[in-house]
Amino acid sequence: MSVEQTDQNVGVGAETYGGVRTEQLWRVRLKLLWNSLRSSWAIFSENPIGMIGLVIIFIFGLMALSHPILMATVWDAATYDPIVGFDYTIDSHPSAPSAAHLLGTDPIGRDVLSQLLYSTSSEFGLGIVAALVTVTIGTSIGAVAAFYGGVIDSVLMRLADLVIMIPSLPLLIVLGAFFELNLLMLAFVIGILSGFGGVTVIIKSQALTIKVKPFIEAARVAGGSDFHIIFTHIVPNLLPLAFLYMMFTVTTAIFSEAVLSFFGLMNIRMSWGIMINLAQSEGYLLRGFEFWWLLFPASIAITLLCAAFYLVGRALDEVVNPRLRKR
Repeated sequence: MSVEQTDQNVGVGAETYGGVRTEQLWRVRLKLLWNSLRSSWAIFSENPIGMIGLVIIFIFGLMALSHPILMATVWDAATYDPIVGFDYTIDSHPSAPSAAHLLGTDPIGRDVLSQLLYSTSSEFGLGIVAALVTVTIGTSIGAVAAFYGGVIDSVLMRLADLVIMIPSLPLLIVLGAFFELNLLMLAFVIGILSGFGGVTVIIKSQALTIKVKPFIEAARVAGGSDFHIIFTHIVPNLLPLAFLYMMFTVTTAIFSEAVLSFFGLMNIRMSWGIMINLAQSEGYLLRGFEFWWLLFPASIAITLLCAAFYLVGRALDEVVNPRLRKR
């Protein structure tokens, strides 16, 4: 029995007989949700690319957690602080990797490994906020457009078409030139652009298939308001597809931040893009492998984390779309 069938069979009874039926309904919902998660995990775990992406994300999560621990227990803040640290025991900077600095130091004497670990938590935060904004806007706008249709649908879809036509990266560069973009502002801008753009169109097409389901008509007959039907019955059924596009939004956010930081258009203390920007501004970008530690750690981190979320998204596509599953 699905959640929608349960709503149809028990929903009116919950209002008639009070809290007992409502409590039973929520128990059924939780049990069905748990069974759905177990089934989805079984499908996801059979996909090797999804598991590889998940392992990479887990490793980066450990990296983000390790930096404050290392700063509190092992590293001296005066030497290893990613922003103002400086090693006075070394004659010249940048210095090559050594026992004291596993990834060497940058041109102004800061530890590269400390910068790499410190920036990981910022990238995660940026991606998660952007993804949540995208899902909130995309599911809400898509569900409303599909439910009401007519003029509302036309206006919202034309707005989505307009956002899709605007190239996002040049727009972000222009915004960075006029405003001091920080991570939170960038996350909201990316989330709004993604949420009002292609994600809305895809979510709306899925919402149209849910709109004609029998449980939606049953909710109407039971006296459910438009708000109740949209956000209790339609939106929850859109969340699996929305979660899939969360993964792709995280990738877009991390890549966009790296590009903007490389051009010096971000108002943040440290990030992987800023690490590459410093190497470029100091003249080390085209020096090949001679100063590899200034370029490769940050570049590989950006590539791996973006690839990891993309791989997880591809694996989730099989969970969301039954036609892609192995038979």
